[in-house]
Amino acid sequence: MNKKKLSCFLLFVPQLGTAFSLKEIKKLVSSIRISIVWSCVMESISPLAGRVRSKSKQALLLWLDGVREACCLHRVIIYSLRSKQLAIRTGQCFLLNGFIFLGSIFVLKSVIIPTLEWILPGHCPQINSQESCSFSSILEFYLFLRVGLVQLFYVFWFYPLYIFSLILSNIWYNDIAKHSFFALENYGAHDTKLSDQKESQTSQSTVHREKSTDLEGVMISIAEQLYSVLLLTFFFVEVYVTGFIPYIGKALNFMLLSWLYAYYCFEYKWNLSGLSLDKRLDFFESNWAFFAGFGNPCVLAIFLFSPLVSCGVMAILFPLFVLTATGSEADKIVALPRRKWRGAGLGRVPIFFIADYMSMRVLKLFSMKSRQQMKENKAL
Repeated sequence: MNKKKLSCFLLFVPQLGTAFSLKEIKKLVSSIRISIVWSCVMESISPLAGRVRSKSKQALLLWLDGVREACCLHRVIIYSLRSKQLAIRTGQCFLLNGFIFLGSIFVLKSVIIPTLEWILPGHCPQINSQESCSFSSILEFYLFLRVGLVQLFYVFWFYPLYIFSLILSNIWYNDIAKHSFFALENYGAHDTKLSDQKESQTSQSTVHREKSTDLEGVMISIAEQLYSVLLLTFFFVEVYVTGFIPYIGKALNFMLLSWLYAYYCFEYKWNLSGLSLDKRLDFFESNWAFFAGFGNPCVLAIFLFSPLVSCGVMAILFPLFVLTATGSEADKIVALPRRKWRGAGLGRVPIFFIADYMSMRVLKLFSMKSRQQMKENKAL
């Protein structure tokens, strides 16, 4: 079409020569050439822009699905009514992290520190004259004593309480995920028949027996657990380091923390269902938009409060998101947009690439040392 327009224009060039000068005709020809080149560029870019638009829309829908699944907190009430042990464990988490830990912070900020400031003032009383305060040395001692007492309160109460609640909460999180998984398995995520449930339970029990008797399967599971610990440890260090990057550090830190907590929430369910580690990582990295949306509500508490308060709030909210992740059917949710987009996915994002590289380097280092020790023992 552009060639036809250009040929028609060249036919009328002799007639235009009488009305326009040669310089104006050259400018007109060059502008037409530029427009033709620009239209060709736009025609080549438009399919790429369309693909980018469709991918971004698909990512946004998956992100919204993840946020919606994270906010399905009604599952906590349903599963707690089904399992008494689950209700007890969830209540213990609220009691330890909410009432005792956050309550201690409230008592410190609202009662203890104001009382110490009243008993041990750090400023001179207001005087009308411009004379210097005669109690400056005593007030400095009061300030030092007050700060020291507050630090003693942190050392002998808050930090031991934080370590104790961290260890005990991790044990309780595992129990909460286990009880919720069994409650979901007994009652069924959907309306299924009791015979189907019994058949699935018997098949799972036979699989577990085969795995327990198989020594190779036990060794593989131990290796997977070791690798998972290393992977998440290096990924946590990566999340911490990205917070110091200027300008974009906070945004990267928020996104990586969202993925980290989303993986933590779903890991309990994947462990109980017997999903292998490579399938977990492949599913997680292939559906990165969904898990980013799921992890965003989990991480908001860290950015809205002070570090110590955010730890307590996160310790309260985390078991709730574990329960929502246990009842979530993420594989079915992420499959729906793919049907609409004719099976085209977003593509896999290597979220754990750096952590995976560092973990493999550490494992290779330990394997080389063990081989050297075995050779030395054989030589002796």
